[in-house]
Amino acid sequence: MNQYSRYQVIGLPWLQKIPAHWEIRRNKNVFIEQKEEVGENSSAYTLLSLTLRGIIPRDMDGGGKFPSSFDKYKVIKKGYMAFCLFDIDETPRTVGLSEYDGMLTGAYTIMRVDNINPRFIYYYYLMLDNGKMLRPLYSGLRKTININTFLGTKIPVPPRDEQDQIVRFLDWKVSEINKLINIRKRQITELEELKRSKIGNIVMGQSLDVPQKETGVSWVKSIPAHWEECSLIQVAEEQQIKNAGMVEDNLLSLSYGKIINKDINTTDGLLPASFEGYQIINSGNIVLRLTDLQNDHRSLRTGLATQRGIITSAYTCLKARDIILPEYLQLQLHVADLCKVFYGMGGGVRQSIGFKDIRRLIAAVPPLDEQRDILKAVNGIEVPINSVIAKYQEIILSLEELKTKLISDVVTGKIDVCDVVIPDYEYVDEEVDFDDEGGNEETEEEENS
Repeated sequence: MNQYSRYQVIGLPWLQKIPAHWEIRRNKNVFIEQKEEVGENSSAYTLLSLTLRGIIPRDMDGGGKFPSSFDKYKVIKKGYMAFCLFDIDETPRTVGLSEYDGMLTGAYTIMRVDNINPRFIYYYYLMLDNGKMLRPLYSGLRKTININTFLGTKIPVPPRDEQDQIVRFLDWKVSEINKLINIRKRQITELEELKRSKIGNIVMGQSLDVPQKETGVSWVKSIPAHWEECSLIQVAEEQQIKNAGMVEDNLLSLSYGKIINKDINTTDGLLPASFEGYQIINSGNIVLRLTDLQNDHRSLRTGLATQRGIITSAYTCLKARDIILPEYLQLQLHVADLCKVFYGMGGGVRQSIGFKDIRRLIAAVPPLDEQRDILKAVNGIEVPINSVIAKYQEIILSLEELKTKLISDVVTGKIDVCDVVIPDYEYVDEEVDFDDEGGNEETEEEENS
């Protein structure tokens, strides 16, 4: 009789049964916590980061926030696991298996894996992390798992030869799925670059067959000779309307260059105790996030409001004057953002600026009828390209869901892979365009005002 034809009930909140011949152990019999700190020898260690790509070396020159001292960072070695046992629902990735020797922030729990294939237990906890299944173990407002609770938690453990076969199978299949994901991601990147190039040329008049002139616009060499050049303060005014008395409760957020709705009652993310300090914005306003310029070189920093609501007062809100359409001004500021015009302009610890710092920037101002024509032309480019991108994103989502389900089914014994012959293959990681601490994607978080 096949060993996988009989199951035992284990009754974990996230896993009801496993193959009858598998063992049940507690984490304390699998993990040995490692608390060694790097101390004054931090310069001898490679700085690592826990991200959606796993535990990877962090580029010290690539921007980001760093502590004044790394003395309290923890030593981690190849084969050790790192767990983030707090803010679990808000942290995109809370488990990682290190392929490197180095150091990680002392906020993480570092574990040496004992008497079990590290990649098997990593896949198991990756499955739990993907579904945020450890909620029954949370305590407190920060959704923390107490270390003793974690160490006392039961886990399924197959015989060692099955662990090894499960790892070989998942490494193979995950790699094959990653190859397909990477193809679509590269195609999306190419389409985004094509779209940006075409839109940039249209917005700044480079595509027009008309005489050009040199310009004071810092992010383009020339503009049509008949266009005006105006300072930003001539085409827009800063708008600051405090939400005193909570007259508005439609919470908005700047994310991926779009101003989107956000649940004001959510417990996710960083939100203030009161929204009265937020500012009111109206449809047609342009919002700029001009904070954290030194650390964050990836985020899209401008967005056009399409509805009335409130947004953090840490952002700059502009109202276009009559000589320029707000949609066109937003496009031009978006092009400036892509050209990294705002970086290096800020001061202070967070490298932040405000309207007073950018009001003298020179903007190109076509006649209003040309602005309308430009908007139509941009729409004609964006719609078909965005449609293809959306299809590729759906494919990526389906592949990610397939990968997640496959890991779950195999690592919990729902699928028997013991007799599967693994072919020769080249392991491929999934490429991701971000490597922030904690694996956060490019999302503009609400900042307390």
